[in-house]
Amino acid sequence: MKVIESRLSGVKLIEPKSFGDHRGFFMESYNEKLFNEFNINEVFIQDNHSLSKEAGVLRGLHYQLESKAQTKLIRVVTGAIYDVIVDVRKGSPTYGEWEGYILSEHNKRQLLVPKGFAHGFCTITENVNVLYKVDELYSPEHDRGIAWDDDDLRIDWPIRNPILSEKDMKHPKLKDADNNFIWERK
Repeated sequence: MKVIESRLSGVKLIEPKSFGDHRGFFMESYNEKLFNEFNINEVFIQDNHSLSKEAGVLRGLHYQLESKAQTKLIRVVTGAIYDVIVDVRKGSPTYGEWEGYILSEHNKRQLLVPKGFAHGFCTITENVNVLYKVDELYSPEHDRGIAWDDDDLRIDWPIRNPILSEKDMKHPKLKDADNNFIWERK
C-alpha cells in the first residue's frame, strides 16, 4: 500500500496493492493493521454506498458539525469521479483551499477525508458506485453543506451544469455557512 500525503493537513490518498491475472484482480480495500502503520487510526462504524446513474451528477459539498463530524474513506467500485475536499477549519493555514482527485475503478485509489473538511464529488462516467466508510453516524441536525459553485473557492469542476439534489442546490457559500471547526496545530 502506498499513502500519499496531501498539502492539506490530514488528507491522504491511498493506493492499495492490487494483484491481477487473467481472471481479474484481488486487493485488500481495508486492513486495520496496515492502515494503522500509516497512522490511519479511525474506527469506522458504518459503510455507505451511492449509485449515480449518469455522468455529471454532483453530490456535495457536505460535512457535519464538529460534535458529529465524520472522517470518510472514499473509494469507487465502478466508474470514475472527480472527488473534491475543502478545508473548513477556521484558522487553518489552508482554510478555504481545495484539492481534487480522480478516483476510479481502474486506479483503485481511496481518499481519506478527515474531520474539518467539506467533501463532494461529481461523476465523470455513467453508473458510478461509490463506497465510503465513516467513523460517525449520519446526524441530520448536524448536516451542513457549501455551494458547489462558491465563486470564492473557485473549484475547477470538470462539469458546468451538474445534476444536483434539491438539498445541494441550496447550500450557502463557505463564508456564510454554519461551521464550528477550529484548526488546532498538532
